[in-house]
Amino acid sequence: MTFRRPDRDPERPVYVISVAASIVSVHPRTLRIYEEEGLICPARTPTNIRLYSENDVRRVMWIRHLTQNLGVNLAGVRILFELEERLGTRILERLYSEGAAADKPASPSDESENEPQTTAAASAAKS
Repeated sequence: MTFRRPDRDPERPVYVISVAASIVSVHPRTLRIYEEEGLICPARTPTNIRLYSENDVRRVMWIRHLTQNLGVNLAGVRILFELEERLGTRILERLYSEGAAADKPASPSDESENEPQTTAAASAAKS
């Protein structure tokens, strides 16, 4: 008889703070700060130990992406999360896909058309 693992439940809290921190490559204090700011809400055991789910880990990865790659501060991250909850849409995924599209290098002919001309270049072109 083979043992079969039940499907993973992304809502099930399983990671203690040190493991969750190592998964997302942050210091455990960072996770505590995110909790104090209201960005994540890990479950607690009866002995008050924080337990993080897969969804909590994903949320921390989004927070890290927004703060490190897009320059959003924690207050801005909170507003984005609140908007997502209110509107029921995936704003963050749209921002990520738009950012990925903007990171693609443009062809050299596209760049020259979109570059603003300097005053010296503009006056030279007129004469």
